[in-house]
Amino acid sequence: MSLAQKVLAVNNDLPIRTNQPVHSGKVRSVYWLTEEDSKRLIQERGYNVAADAPLAIMVISDRISAFDAIWHGEDGLNGVPGKGAALNAISNHWFKLFRENGLADSHILEIPHPFVWIVQKARPVMIEAIARQYITGSMWRAYAKGEREFCGIRIPDGLQKDQKLDELLITPSTKGILKGIPGVPEADDVNITRQNIEDSYQAFNFRNKEDIDLYEKLLKEGFDVISSELEKLDQMFVDTKFEFGYVTDKDGNEKLIYMDEVGTPDSSRIWDGKAFREEGKVVENSKEGFRQFLLNHFEDSDILLNKDRMDERQALARDNALPVDALMDVSRTYIGIAEKITGKKIELSDNPKAEIIKILKDEFKLVD
Repeated sequence: MSLAQKVLAVNNDLPIRTNQPVHSGKVRSVYWLTEEDSKRLIQERGYNVAADAPLAIMVISDRISAFDAIWHGEDGLNGVPGKGAALNAISNHWFKLFRENGLADSHILEIPHPFVWIVQKARPVMIEAIARQYITGSMWRAYAKGEREFCGIRIPDGLQKDQKLDELLITPSTKGILKGIPGVPEADDVNITRQNIEDSYQAFNFRNKEDIDLYEKLLKEGFDVISSELEKLDQMFVDTKFEFGYVTDKDGNEKLIYMDEVGTPDSSRIWDGKAFREEGKVVENSKEGFRQFLLNHFEDSDILLNKDRMDERQALARDNALPVDALMDVSRTYIGIAEKITGKKIELSDNPKAEIIKILKDEFKLVD
């Protein structure tokens, strides 16, 4: 079997029983189960959710996105070997630690396969909750141009690139295009302030103002748990994105939970501690290394950075097959950091799609 055949690039065509369209994002596809199957699984599996809660099967892929585009390689390599399994393994590890440390639950109810989560439907908070411990990336680029205020937070003069900040900064942005919120542009992924959130908390899907404090508390506590564990591995947790939502348990209690993925190379910057400490060198154990490859690989890097050139960017990704070595570098990075974090080997499946179908058919009766 070729390397390309071992990659799960298309994940929205599984024969999972559903009566709704499959929602496919950059990396994951979501299959909403029928009302009958949701109720059956809640009863059979004993999930701590409301009896009528909608459930979904969430299937990760090995696709790689960067700069809001999906990239592919030569020789039919339409994803990164091991990427999906590595991302899920890392998130599963952190979610388990969060629960053990008494933080909050996640939307995941069960993990039947390394590529699959069974999840409950959550009411998402419409915020990309970003936490920064070092000044780098887009924040540094803006700072270098003279900006000194980020998301309503005043930043002092005299900082150096990649310097550790005095405190963990929360710099939120919008999740999706939100309309009619005073002071917030109607565009996806625009920076917002805490004051914006307080003034229009209901528009961001918060149930009450007090939950703004709770989301910040969970964000900081989650960051600290991951940062502390990575420090034991001589890895630096530089910045990350969290997402939150509301669910209702079987007793009718509504609670704020973690959603999506946490502390992964896709959602975070993770640097090698030894290289940074001894050489002042940034060695990425995250997708940022792939982003830097793309910026160097294409002659006109402004296409990747300028949101006004999105059509050109999509064409660049569609029309250019990347070297296999570049995608295998990403594979080694993701598998390496996943094995370091979890202490377990990431096993590459010869045919993940067939495995997923068999498990969902035999154990969960979700495939006809």
